[in-house]
Amino acid sequence: MQWYFVALLLTFLTSSQGILTTLSQSNGKYLYDYATVPFLAEVFKLVLSSLLVWRECQISPSTRMTTEWKSVRLYVVPSIIYLIHNNVQFATLTYVDTSTYQIMGNLKIVTTGILFRLFLRRRLSNLQWMAIILLAVGTTTSQVKGCGEASCDSLFAAPIQGYMLGAVSACLSALAGVYTEFLMKKNNDSLYWQNVQLYTFGSIFNLARLVLDDYRGGYENGSWWQRLFNGYSITTWMVVLNLGSTGLLVSWLMKYADNIVKVYATSMAMLLTMVWSVYLFSFKPTLQLFLGIIICMMSLHMYFAPPNMLLDLPTQVRAAPESLKEVTVERRTDS
Repeated sequence: MQWYFVALLLTFLTSSQGILTTLSQSNGKYLYDYATVPFLAEVFKLVLSSLLVWRECQISPSTRMTTEWKSVRLYVVPSIIYLIHNNVQFATLTYVDTSTYQIMGNLKIVTTGILFRLFLRRRLSNLQWMAIILLAVGTTTSQVKGCGEASCDSLFAAPIQGYMLGAVSACLSALAGVYTEFLMKKNNDSLYWQNVQLYTFGSIFNLARLVLDDYRGGYENGSWWQRLFNGYSITTWMVVLNLGSTGLLVSWLMKYADNIVKVYATSMAMLLTMVWSVYLFSFKPTLQLFLGIIICMMSLHMYFAPPNMLLDLPTQVRAAPESLKEVTVERRTDS
């Protein structure tokens, strides 16, 4: 399976994620407990990965699986990072509005490139660095509204704590992705076995969140297992399957491609979501959206195109060798 096919599929599924989530609402409200969706998505990924690793072991008994605790315990780190990241997200939104938070979230594009270089020792050319910065500029441009609107004034009106927390959130998001790639590539273990370890801890942490929410709410709505499927519709189940499928595709990209490919896929998905919203939710396209799409497409071409397609170097014509002149040497004989 080629990485660009997986990236394209990830772009499509990620772009439909927000749309499905919106369609799962009823009169602008969730009839279900939205905290159960990530938990069920993690369980879906865990069950599917377990079946795939069992099938792989049946086909090939020599399937590589590292079971030492010193290796398994490393898979708890991404869950811890995402747990901290989620709390930082909520803290950030207490200082900035949603539009500002979305724009600040584009910092993770650049921070992913920086951590990709520092921790994974992957070198990027100057053109690739320019492409990554262009991608961040393009996604930000598409999200900036007209300067005549109130949201434009609020962009730089937030307290300094909001911007600092936004930067921390971007770094944590990039760190989680880079560390996950490190785990996936640190040995030749089966991808499905690595997923089992990753999603086991993911399920445990999401379950812990449900229990904690019950405790904080004083069990007013009952325990989490009593309302697990309350209010679920076909669209809600599509959200769960979508979220689980995107997670599996991301792990595949981490194993066989890299974080930068994932960043491009998710960034393009955001733009595609805006385009779809024009037709589904009467979203009015703006000049900034069109400019952002153009900039992102330029960035995509700059990063992945071969260098000879980007640099219009003059053809070097080799000079024809000068014709050899015949030199006649007369030998004089002294008599």
